[in-house]
Amino acid sequence: MNYGEKLKDLREGLNLLQNDVASQINIQGKVYSLYETEHTTIPSKHLITLSNFFNVSIDFLFNFTNQKQYSNIKQQINKNLAGNRLKEIRKENHLTQQKLAKILNTTQSVIADYEKGRYLIATPFLYQICKKYNISADYLLGKTDNPKYLK
Repeated sequence: MNYGEKLKDLREGLNLLQNDVASQINIQGKVYSLYETEHTTIPSKHLITLSNFFNVSIDFLFNFTNQKQYSNIKQQINKNLAGNRLKEIRKENHLTQQKLAKILNTTQSVIADYEKGRYLIATPFLYQICKKYNISADYLLGKTDNPKYLK
């Protein structure tokens, strides 16, 4: 997903060790190391925490944009808003929950749970949706209202 190198550059730019960042976001240093090397996928909640910690957009971490931050960014995520936005994007692209599930190689019930705000969209699905439909990850998660689409 290309976020590992960004995380490393941001951390080193602040002269921090991996353990320093890990302790700031309440995880073990070894776990953070796995994020930087992309040997494991960052859960959405840690992705959000890291974007807040480094004061950068998720779109920047995903390498969707060179713009580090948006002016109207929110720190907190509202799962219901994220679910509504996923549903909006799905409908704009004329997809049923079943079709989107097939694209993401998951089940319709997972998509339904995201849209109902039961769970936060998993990082791999977030990345795939945003990449395929040129949607801002920050917009989809409700961290910003603009931009919606990436160029």
